[in-house]
Amino acid sequence: MKIQRKTSTKFYIIAVLALIWNLMGVGAYLVQAFMTEEMIATLPEEQQTEFLIEYPAWHTAFFALAVFGGALACFLLLAKKKMAYYLFIVSGIFAFAHQGYSLATVELSSIVMPIMIIIFCIFLIWYSKRCITEGLLK
Repeated sequence: MKIQRKTSTKFYIIAVLALIWNLMGVGAYLVQAFMTEEMIATLPEEQQTEFLIEYPAWHTAFFALAVFGGALACFLLLAKKKMAYYLFIVSGIFAFAHQGYSLATVELSSIVMPIMIIIFCIFLIWYSKRCITEGLLK
């Protein structure tokens, strides 16, 4: 006889917040990928320089894989699929590499966001593993 455990409200709050976080990442990637020179010209000067930096192609690819993988993992988490854990790991690996490069190349005033992203990735990997252990993800 299998005991079906009721999913807590906390699970849904965490999963939805994680999805919103990752969808904001997808939005940031899409803005970066499709920003035209005319659009960049309308930004404040400090922000213009950020868009004019030439990043290596792998950096942009890792950004895309991290955010799209994270968003898909969140959908899988909401669907209570065990595959979410493995996708969070893959997304985390790409995010760590992407943010590690950013940490190594940005000014110290911009250090907060890369660290927040890394912490959030670690939390989602841990939380999804915990959900598997508790039998919430199948």
